[in-house]
Amino acid sequence: MTWDVDALRASFPALHQDANGHPLAWLDSAATTQKPLAVLDAMDRFLRQDNANVHRGVHALSQRATEQYEGARETVRRFLNARKASEIVFVRGATEGINLVANAWSRANLRPGDAVLLSGLEHHSDIVPWQILRDQVGTSIRVLPLDDRGDLRLDLLDDLLAPPTRLLAVTHVSNAIGTVNPVRDLVRAAHARGVKVLVDGAQAVSHLPVDVQDLECDFYVFSGHKVYGPPGIGVLYGRHEILDGMPPWQGGGDMILSVDFQRSVYHRAPYRFEAGTPNTVGAIGLGAALQWLGSLDRVALGAWETGLLAYAEERLRQVPGLSVVGAPRERCGALSFVLDGIHPHDIGTFLDQEGIAVRAGHHCAQPALRHFGLTATTRASFGPYNTPGEVDRLVDGLSRVVEVLR
Repeated sequence: MTWDVDALRASFPALHQDANGHPLAWLDSAATTQKPLAVLDAMDRFLRQDNANVHRGVHALSQRATEQYEGARETVRRFLNARKASEIVFVRGATEGINLVANAWSRANLRPGDAVLLSGLEHHSDIVPWQILRDQVGTSIRVLPLDDRGDLRLDLLDDLLAPPTRLLAVTHVSNAIGTVNPVRDLVRAAHARGVKVLVDGAQAVSHLPVDVQDLECDFYVFSGHKVYGPPGIGVLYGRHEILDGMPPWQGGGDMILSVDFQRSVYHRAPYRFEAGTPNTVGAIGLGAALQWLGSLDRVALGAWETGLLAYAEERLRQVPGLSVVGAPRERCGALSFVLDGIHPHDIGTFLDQEGIAVRAGHHCAQPALRHFGLTATTRASFGPYNTPGEVDRLVDGLSRVVEVLR
């Protein structure tokens, strides 16, 4: 099936604008994706017609809001193929989901001397919470390193999963260099050792079909704004038997069944983890985004993005002095690169003047970049709305960067 990129682009208003006098080329989807009309319209309709607090009102608007909020939860369940809607917790994003696990499950289950195993590809949001836990509880951190290509050293996995490791926290797709990790194999190896697994899927869900039952992971997190939904909303998936045994992380309204000054009785999962007024419009926008994504031909989408990434890598390697960072066995979504003698921030600033949006910096993945002897890179990342013509504009812009700045 041919991918009709022009028809798809027509549903993204933000793509049809100029930036610094040039048509916008949005090559920063790994940072945040643009939003289709289906999402914008769903959120606008809710705020105009149905805006009310959920779960606690007896009036019509509250009942409609609750129905849509819980409907979004069911949409997420289907998207991830979770067994039950009660396994879906709405959070602010992947970062909050990881922090929830670090503060609720880990503090209840980990003891001084226990270890959390991380990979060398992790985003800072999957490093810092475990350092806080280490400093406050007395746990330790182990690291599964990378090889020269940017793949995990799986030959070291079994030893690192041995006691005292109790939890493996690993990214599904690297935001820095696009490595796709063999999550299913990692989960099986961890479970064979009795180790729980948390997967950071922030960079995966917009590109790869995710089936949490097939992966068999214990926790999976992602952010709405990286999958064509709004910011400020995300998901923590957790197996029901695990979530239902976890204490709450935050206290407040709607996460309790009864309260007096002596004790409180907490709600069942997922509600015990959703204290206070939720981001109802965000959840509805996320549900609309996942329905929109689910309406696409995922086989054709995957082929388009795979072909575009291969074309981009081939063209980028033609730029004098440019080096693509890493060469993993499987890559999706993003390419990081460096230009000899030119700082990534200067590259990003120059390209911006030509309407080309890329990301420059450490991408909140400093340990991964240090592995390659780098402190910063320029990153181009892609979505279903990007075109070969935008890749050509990027390469032409980089060629001018070389001429002007070197």
